Amino acid sequence: MPAPALIFDLDGTLADTAPDLLGATNAVLAARDRPELDLTSLRHMVGFGARALILQAMEASGAPVTEEDLPPLVEIFLTHYRDHIADGSLLFPGVTETLTALKGQGARLGVLTNKPQELTDLLLPQLDLHGLFAAVYGAGRKGYTKPDPRIFHDVTSDVGGGPAVMIGDSITDLNTARAAGAPCILVSYGFTPVPARDLGGDAVIDDFRELPQALRDLKLI
Repeated sequence: MPAPALIFDLDGTLADTAPDLLGATNAVLAARDRPELDLTSLRHMVGFGARALILQAMEASGAPVTEEDLPPLVEIFLTHYRDHIADGSLLFPGVTETLTALKGQGARLGVLTNKPQELTDLLLPQLDLHGLFAAVYGAGRKGYTKPDPRIFHDVTSDVGGGPAVMIGDSITDLNTARAAGAPCILVSYGFTPVPARDLGGDAVIDDFRELPQALRDLKLI
């Protein structure tokens, strides 16, 4: 059996980035004299990109804003997040060891995230993950993002092609995999307003260290 291409979401799957995303979001809210969000509320808003996060945060904190209002708010968010990108972000337990073991067994690893490419490239070295992946795709690298299946096929091709599986935490990851005709493994601890077990993935794991067994159960390794 050829080694699979394992395509990973980043936020909520490999790393708990919520604390730093919260800081950037609250910087936006403070600039508009809005009350701060808490971490619990923020976790249900992550996964659809910075613009969607800001729109949700502004609506939750008082009143919605229009698309025309967004550019300066996005700039506040990005500036703050760029300067504090790994102040509180941590890998979930077992990520480094599991990825290293899978790569050592021949698996080809890639990252597919809707975090902007610039910020993805900035964050991965801070998490000591930058050397593990054959390809890293963030928003802006192409003119389309998840759940467009083309981006999944692009990153799969860049890691060497062949059979591939999406590993993520949200409906966006599941829809990407379904559109691409690929299986999807979801983590239960990520950033999603709908529990992972209710989304309909091919497998759900509660701990990243369960990933190799899930891959074996699906006959992917």
